[in-house]
This record gives sequence, structure tokens and C-alpha cells, in this order.
Amino acid sequence: MYGSRQSSHGESGVISIFIGKLLEGKSPVINGSGKNTRDFVFVKDVAAANVKALSYKGSGIFNISSEKETSVLKLTNLLVKMSGSKVKVRHASAVKGEQKRSILSNGKARNSLGWKPVYDIGKGIEETFNWFGKK
Repeated sequence: MYGSRQSSHGESGVISIFIGKLLEGKSPVINGSGKNTRDFVFVKDVAAANVKALSYKGSGIFNISSEKETSVLKLTNLLVKMSGSKVKVRHASAVKGEQKRSILSNGKARNSLGWKPVYDIGKGIEETFNWFGKK
């Protein structure tokens, strides 16, 4: 999950960390090739799923996800382009044991809660970047 109000320090998440670096004029550092993927879901989509769950009469465990795989490299390129920065993206050694792929089905949430994500990665990153830029 990513979005506004997320810290850009520590282990907060690649999107907020990279936005913070770009706004400081620093190069984001990708561990390994950047081909690892994640299923990034925007905070407003997660909040909407929680609101839907409040009126759900059943119980269960639901994946709240975008159902889209985005590589760290693609994500970084989107962020650099959006920032207008001329910094060079750097690569460091891959982190041993790091997950290669991550994608979740949100079918149960769509069918049971009537929820689906409305933010694609581009729209979510744009809103997040704008929030960070106005802090």
C-alpha cells in the first residue's frame, strides 16, 4: 500500500522512499535488476475497501490489491519522469532472499464486498507525488 502521508524514511515503502529521494535531488537506488514485481495498491482504494467491509454481513479474509504486477524498475522510471529530475537511477546488489514477484487476486473482495480498485499505478503515484511535493 502506498499514498499520501506515508513517511519517506526508514522501511516505509519504495514509492515514498524514492519520491523523498527525488524531491531531495538524490538518486533512487534499486536493489538488483529492478525486475522484481509488487502489487501496489493505493491507500484510497484500501480505505474504500474498509468502508465496504463495514456493511458486510459475513466474515472472512480479503486481499485488497490492484491485481497488477509492477516492476520496481518501471515504478522508478515513472517516478523519475513525473519528478522531472535528471538524476541517474543507481543499482545496488540484490538483497538475498528478497521476494521476486508479488501479485494478489482481489476477486473475493470484488464479489463479496462489491469493491474494486479505481486507482491505477500512474494515477496513484501522481496523487502521492503531489502530496509529497506540497508537504
